[in-house]
Amino acid sequence: MPENENESEPWEYCLYIPNDLRAVTVSRRTLRLILTMHGLISLVDVAELLAAELVSNAVRHTKGPAALRVRWSAGVLRIGAWDADPEPPEAPGPLDEGGELEEGRGLALVRACADLWGWHPLARRGNRGKYVWCELAAV
Repeated sequence: MPENENESEPWEYCLYIPNDLRAVTVSRRTLRLILTMHGLISLVDVAELLAAELVSNAVRHTKGPAALRVRWSAGVLRIGAWDADPEPPEAPGPLDEGGELEEGRGLALVRACADLWGWHPLARRGNRGKYVWCELAAV
């Protein structure tokens, strides 16, 4: 839980990233810093995994820019990735428990680790895309 009373206030950060695989590392490190500064250390490891999967999908499967959005409100952390491709994400398959798959585990991991996840298309000022998100509740 947040360490002081002011940390219970809602907050939001957005990191715009280029279509570059290095953005996954930048996003993870930025998220770790944000959560640490807000006293949410207990969520860092799972949140980093989820953010990495969402950003990785946005960068690997689209050609345009992307963004990581992190929001805290009412004890829930929402992590989302925007990309410019309006096509829905591939449905998550089962997790490969044998560990043999090199790709295709992203949304299955998100589904398994998040309390809730989803996506929705976006259209604003002529721009199109989608927003894939997940939520973690503070315990």
